[in-house]
Amino acid sequence: MEAKTMSSLPVGDFVPSVSEVHTPRRVDYEGEYIALSPLDSERDAPGLFACSHGAELVEQLWTYMAYGPFEDVSDLQAWLEGIEDSEDPLFLSVRDRVSDRPVGMVSFLNIAADARRLELGNIWYGPEAQNTCANTEAAYLMLCEAFDCMAYRRVEWKCDALNERSRSAALRLGFTYEGLFRQHMIVKDRNRDTTWFSMLDTEWSRIKENMEQWLYHNPDKSWSLREKNQGLGGVR
Repeated sequence: MEAKTMSSLPVGDFVPSVSEVHTPRRVDYEGEYIALSPLDSERDAPGLFACSHGAELVEQLWTYMAYGPFEDVSDLQAWLEGIEDSEDPLFLSVRDRVSDRPVGMVSFLNIAADARRLELGNIWYGPEAQNTCANTEAAYLMLCEAFDCMAYRRVEWKCDALNERSRSAALRLGFTYEGLFRQHMIVKDRNRDTTWFSMLDTEWSRIKENMEQWLYHNPDKSWSLREKNQGLGGVR
């Protein structure tokens, strides 16, 4: 069906309406390696502090975040208490399924239900979860919520342009580079240029298949998810 217009000017593709718009659910998202749970400041603060503080190398994970590091567990818990009931961002702790310890945090944010669009952000992991399946499965569970459960059309990923680890993760997961917002923010008294990535619903089925194959049918992780997703996302 084509959009009707009184003008000869070009217009965008017709987008069918949906009967109901949704926002991300405040529930547990269970994976094979990790589980995502709505923040509980009292439960999560000790584990989140332990995995993200205590050594200079560990505390480098806060370099590109708008918050942190924290003075002590109570300082972190006070911050968590201020955000745990937030709907946007909707923060989730990432818990290891074997140890049941928190290993990081993620969030749904910039949720535009009418446009069926949101962002994955506030993503960080302690060293023990880095270079494991944690980030891939967390992103997989969140993308399933966005595309499969809520029929969203677009998911965004943004990061400091200097954050090489986050830029690489976005491309590996199948996001498409869209551009650079220059002098976009001031973070911790420093300039931040922001790199933008996106994933569309039309790209999701192939990316989802690649993620599932890599996570659950590739025990030795012998092939590269980034190479598999190359060409599905990339640069535009």
